[in-house]
Amino acid sequence: MRSLRFALLAASLVVSTAFASPTDPKSGVEYVTLAQPQPVQVAGKKVEVIEFFMYHCPHCNALEPSFEQWVKKQGDNIVLRRIHIPSQGASDPEAHLYLTLEALGKVEQMHAKVFKAMHVDRVRLVKDDVIIDWVSKNGIDRATFLNAWNSFGVMTRLRQLNKIVESYKVDGAPTIVIDGKYQTSPAIVYNSVKGSEPQLFQATLQVMDALVAKAAKTK
Repeated sequence: MRSLRFALLAASLVVSTAFASPTDPKSGVEYVTLAQPQPVQVAGKKVEVIEFFMYHCPHCNALEPSFEQWVKKQGDNIVLRRIHIPSQGASDPEAHLYLTLEALGKVEQMHAKVFKAMHVDRVRLVKDDVIIDWVSKNGIDRATFLNAWNSFGVMTRLRQLNKIVESYKVDGAPTIVIDGKYQTSPAIVYNSVKGSEPQLFQATLQVMDALVAKAAKTK
């Protein structure tokens, strides 16, 4: 499982980039339309947005502050889901951590802290015992965390992650899926916006704006 891989993906998509624009994205250029759309878990006029990410991914970490601002700007227009790609398979410790935080309702409290631990403090949260020790020192009761960590619900969802990632045709992080059918990422947007990483992230968020608006029109 790769993280951000600009050039190889750019070379693999043979498309016309004429008139390509992040504010007016084209399928096959700045985003991909899934051949088999996936069911969404929201009702009404809100648009489902799924972020596929990995805690150890440096590009996910770099995107996170801008992505959080984007989510706040969208407000009630969207419902956000996050799916941690299980890079180590069905027992991936980082994905296990995220699902446990989600089960405890602690994602908002801990999500940024995990990224900081991994990328600033250089704590290698890639083994179960290291994760459990770190969490217990950062605001969550150890017994409470272990109870959720070992729960049937979390373990079942952990085993299902590979199948979910495959169903959305996700092959790297970060990847965003809008309304179960439009997939974009900095790697895809790189086909038409070959700037610095901050410029590429900004363009990706503009594509996401357009795709949310596009999806909302069909609600």
